[in-house]
Amino acid sequence: MQPAPAPGPDGGAPDGGAPDGGDRLAWTSEGTYQVAPGVYRIPLPLPFDGLRAVNVYAVESSDGLTLIDSGWVQAATRDLLERSLRSIGAGFGDIRRFLITHVHRDHYTQAIALREVFGTPVALGADEKASLDALLSKRFRLLSAQADRLAAAGAEELLRELERAGLNRSQEVLDYAEPDEWIGAGQVFDLGDRTLEAIATPGHTRGHLVFADRAAGLLFAGDHVLPHITPSIGFEAVPPPLPLRDFLESLRLVRRMPDLALLPAHGPVGPSVHARVDELLDHHEARLAAMTRGLADGVRTAYQVAGELRWTSRDRRLTELDPLNQVLAVCETECHLDLLVSRGLAAARVAEGVRRYQLIAA
Repeated sequence: MQPAPAPGPDGGAPDGGAPDGGDRLAWTSEGTYQVAPGVYRIPLPLPFDGLRAVNVYAVESSDGLTLIDSGWVQAATRDLLERSLRSIGAGFGDIRRFLITHVHRDHYTQAIALREVFGTPVALGADEKASLDALLSKRFRLLSAQADRLAAAGAEELLRELERAGLNRSQEVLDYAEPDEWIGAGQVFDLGDRTLEAIATPGHTRGHLVFADRAAGLLFAGDHVLPHITPSIGFEAVPPPLPLRDFLESLRLVRRMPDLALLPAHGPVGPSVHARVDELLDHHEARLAAMTRGLADGVRTAYQVAGELRWTSRDRRLTELDPLNQVLAVCETECHLDLLVSRGLAAARVAEGVRRYQLIAA
């Protein structure tokens, strides 16, 4: 959620087009942008202001197209995707498979809707099954896992605000369904003249995958590595115990790989995954240091620590954020504090359902 200290690499002229003149939203403009031979970036709009668009990548294969991610299911988004494919002489009937980086609605749900019409198979990371099962449960409540974490963080005021806004209610999720295939870590997809390797990168979600085309020097990074913002951590229906630990380990995993061009889900393409990973690792270490300073004066809840920090590139206070971004901020703070505990730098105790943290004396 919190932008990293420095902007990520945008490669000067995103997608080989004209320089964007410093406009960080230029990448959201409608179009079909060739980013490599046989690979096209198609930005599709999202129905909220925070993230304006999601990149879907159309990859030419020997038998048609493979789409990496699919967009948020909406009539306007479907129409735009159809127009974009038409510009490269293709249509929905040419899509042979969807490879989905993770289960979030803006990546997964349009693939499910198109499968209903065209029968196109949809593949998703195997470790997303727990969250998908929860989403498909008739007992599912919006933000239920996050509400539990807010309660443990001592964020009662924020929980009441969510209740008033109707963000913590039961809801049948109609635009989700099981995939046709569960992707395992290391699985290789043969597209004829190229191969894509699925690499498990848990953190943003527990089943997040990136897809590497090593021969072409490309990494389809999903939300794991983003050029302008840091992804939310563990914002899913069934979060793991230490999502930030998982995320940092996943960053180090792709850092150990040969450097590849960054093809992110949100933002312009960039020339170097390594450069952005280094920024993200530095950013989270700086946030951990800030959390440590937040505990210097005594015992604190995650909600109290989040309230003492500044958020977004505009250095906003927690209360200046909208309710959903406050949820993200408090949950992110909790993830950082739990990582300090796992590193032996802090201790936590639970009393009356609230988890409180304090530093361990050196």
